[in-house]
Amino acid sequence: SSSEGFGIAEKIVLLTFISAVILMAILGNLLVMVAVCRDRQLRKIKTNYFIVSLAFADLLVSVLVMPFGAIELVQDNWIYGEMFCLVRTSLDVLLTTASILHLCCISLDRYYAICCQPLVYRNKMTPLRIAVMLGGCWVIPTFISFLPIMQGWNSIGIIDLIQQRQFNKASNSTYCIFMVNKPYAITCSVVAFYIPFLLMVLAYYRIYVTAREHARQIQVLQRAGAPTDGRQHPPDQHSTHRMKTETKAAKTLCIIMGCFCLCWAPFFVTNIVDPFINYTVPGKLWTAFLWLGYINSGLNPFLYAFLNKSFRRAFLIILCCGDERYRRPSILGQTVPCSTTTINGSTHVLR
Repeated sequence: SSSEGFGIAEKIVLLTFISAVILMAILGNLLVMVAVCRDRQLRKIKTNYFIVSLAFADLLVSVLVMPFGAIELVQDNWIYGEMFCLVRTSLDVLLTTASILHLCCISLDRYYAICCQPLVYRNKMTPLRIAVMLGGCWVIPTFISFLPIMQGWNSIGIIDLIQQRQFNKASNSTYCIFMVNKPYAITCSVVAFYIPFLLMVLAYYRIYVTAREHARQIQVLQRAGAPTDGRQHPPDQHSTHRMKTETKAAKTLCIIMGCFCLCWAPFFVTNIVDPFINYTVPGKLWTAFLWLGYINSGLNPFLYAFLNKSFRRAFLIILCCGDERYRRPSILGQTVPCSTTTINGSTHVLR
């Protein structure tokens, strides 16, 4: 709201915090993109195509959207003109929506990889389908960003209210105001958040259930392979490691969903509610919710890449200038210990 400004102390704190968020987002997403470009093994994994495209979208958010929002926030004035205000707003909606859709595609890719048979995954996630999904992540947001915003569809019925808030006579300040009517608020929020959120919840729930089921099956295999003399033996080292890995994967999914909901749910809930309560949500609350969503662009590299051992190794190689200690060991001459158990006529191999 143009009637609500920030004090000097608040501006210093805001500037420090915002600068840290922008720097974290730029460096983190650049590191992800460089790692995949330099590491051949990372380029072989299909999911990483989505992660690189996600990093590119988040990088553009941190370069093209956040700085202008920070300048207006600190200066309490928009100095770039009405047309650039529309362009900046369109980029904001386009890039943040693209980022969320990439998260949805990653969840679907992981669902097919973990919950389906390998042959099903190869048939589902073909190079053509991956290209179509990536294209959709960038094309679909265009229909709720540049097209309606440049045509003014979002301001139908509320033009007078927008003009009233764009200029503050008391401080002689101009603002880049983005307000939406009820149809646009519902359409934009459903496409940009609620549908991807529902798909992510379903996909990650199935992944979580599958991970727990894998851990239970390993316990069954351990008991089935136990001796009949009744003596207790320590569990197989590799199956124990598998159980720990499955449990860690399930916890990681909870962290990912928790961060996504924490960052974007407040904004999109408010985005739908505000038009129905006559646009009475305080300006500072809007600002807080919006930057909370921006923070997600800085968190994504940590959630989707830094938690991955292969990415961490690639990052260490880049940051340590190719130190040989972090190179992958040669697989020649190495053997993977296995234990086998037969249940109901089928042989199960535990690596």
